[in-house]
Amino acid sequence: MVGRIDRVQEERTSAVFDEETLGLWYELGRAYAEAGGGGRRAWKLGLTVVCAAGALVLLSAPVFGTAWAGPLAPVIPIAAGLACGGGTFLRGRLRLRKRVGVLRRSLEGRGLDASRPARDGLGAYYDAQLVLLRSEYEYLLGRGAGRSARLFEESFGFTPADPFEVGPLDVLPDTGELRALRRRWEVRISSRRERGAEPPPLGLREDAAYRVFPREMTVPAELSTRRAYLEISIRMLVERYGRGFDAVPEPLRRRAERDRREYEALVRKSGPRP
Repeated sequence: MVGRIDRVQEERTSAVFDEETLGLWYELGRAYAEAGGGGRRAWKLGLTVVCAAGALVLLSAPVFGTAWAGPLAPVIPIAAGLACGGGTFLRGRLRLRKRVGVLRRSLEGRGLDASRPARDGLGAYYDAQLVLLRSEYEYLLGRGAGRSARLFEESFGFTPADPFEVGPLDVLPDTGELRALRRRWEVRISSRRERGAEPPPLGLREDAAYRVFPREMTVPAELSTRRAYLEISIRMLVERYGRGFDAVPEPLRRRAERDRREYEALVRKSGPRP
């Protein structure tokens, strides 16, 4: 894949998609990712308009007086902000719905379920994203978030018994250990499907919370993904011992520092931090 930091992922597993199908999955993931940013942009625009309109109302008082606005003066900036920010948000949602609808129909025309990206296997997922998803699952288990954890179990075949540790990580992308885990997870996915169990449908809300749709591993995306799972790993490691990173036993600290050095080496190799 063009833009990877080091090399392409060499082995896909049971769901072997052609490049056009992979492109549809990645475009869908990109649409959901951009939708999350659109909400923040709309909020910032609305706040900016509120401030600007408020300043204009205040500045108009010495020139036009206050009679023109009357008791509505405090409401004008808020109304303007809601109109601009809300309008931008709604337009973005309409564009998203149209864009997602086209992608869903294209995927469904290929016999795929656009609401269940891992239903047929994990072939659209790069190793770095799988490590992040499994790390998020571990974090949810540690927080007692059983309902959210079950979403990962039913969608991706994860279980607490997986030979996967976080804090520090014992499985990294592009390794034999992760390929073995892929096969293990896909066996569970296939077994559930043979029993007639469908994974839960996923959409914008789940992707905004956990980034569950496949992502194309461009350089910025891969660096962001690796940074995210390392942050989860180090946070859980520090919380386990409760007295800061220096309180972590030396062997575990060395492993965590190794992971961090690997990430920093990738950042230097790829250029400025995203």
